Amino acid sequence: MTDLWSYLQNTSKPIVLYGTGDGADKIYARLCEKNIKISGVFASDGFKKGKEFAGFTVTSYDELKEKLGDMIILVCFGSHLDSVIEYIKALAENNELYLPDVPVCQGEIFDLDFARAHKEELSKIYSLLADEQSRMVFKNTIYFKLTGKLDYLLMCESEKAEAYEILKLNGEHFLDLGAFNGDTVAEFAFYDKDYGSITAVEPDSRNFRKLSENTSRMERVSLINAAVDNKEGSIFISKNKGRGNKQGGKNVEIDSVCIDKIAQKNPFTFINMDVEGSEEKAIDGGINTIIQKPKMLIAAYHRSEDLYAIPLKILEIRNDYKLYMRKHKAIPAWDINYLFI
Repeated sequence: MTDLWSYLQNTSKPIVLYGTGDGADKIYARLCEKNIKISGVFASDGFKKGKEFAGFTVTSYDELKEKLGDMIILVCFGSHLDSVIEYIKALAENNELYLPDVPVCQGEIFDLDFARAHKEELSKIYSLLADEQSRMVFKNTIYFKLTGKLDYLLMCESEKAEAYEILKLNGEHFLDLGAFNGDTVAEFAFYDKDYGSITAVEPDSRNFRKLSENTSRMERVSLINAAVDNKEGSIFISKNKGRGNKQGGKNVEIDSVCIDKIAQKNPFTFINMDVEGSEEKAIDGGINTIIQKPKMLIAAYHRSEDLYAIPLKILEIRNDYKLYMRKHKAIPAWDINYLFI
């Protein structure tokens, strides 16, 4: 088996990039590292005017298709939008198209060398998964990461309702880590209408204002404007225009909190954790809480090692959890979650 990067090194077809953002920067850096040349860059209408990327004037798909003909398209961005995903599906019907997997946060790329180096850990997690759907999601996620083929991604998607059926929420005390603008709070309240309480933690000040507005009419809600870490104090975060913020930047110093400290005021029975690559630190700061075995839904798509490191870390604390895995609609391999029951 070869991975996508090895395949691209040996193809004779022209390679073009679709997109010019952070994902394109990471993918182009990887292509340069592998001495893989590109032949052009295109963007969706409204994003290309006057832009240059990697020495190319950013153009349209139609212009590149007319110029290059049979070409390989590398999709360099992510989206949850149905319209965007359908457009990429349409492109894939008429072109050889891939979605190279690069980590949301910094770190190793999940290529064939990475998979071989961590075969033991990956095999262990596969053996621990609680149902056939989880095993299918796990396998197809790995196949996608290695090949960049859209079909593997589409095969393992399911509706969020399926995850909540596994969780069986009933009057839970909910801790939402990385609450963004309140979308996961609203989702939780929809599936657990008789919830006991909600505590939502969000580091970004702009997102926190939206979170405050969107939860202002809800009862039994507490909000914390801080980042989740392994201890209380302060950290630096690098602000960006996307959904989340990443630790380790130099832009803003903000308060940090840990799960165990927050839980002293409330014995949480359900924890949702999507903290932009800081999941392992958050777990380190919540060992005493996790020992009590709350239900948990933890994002596992920010770093390549998340697929095995996060469940192994949790199961070291409590080895009697049932482990499930689900992926919801998004491209590339985003919205991959482990469920601990």
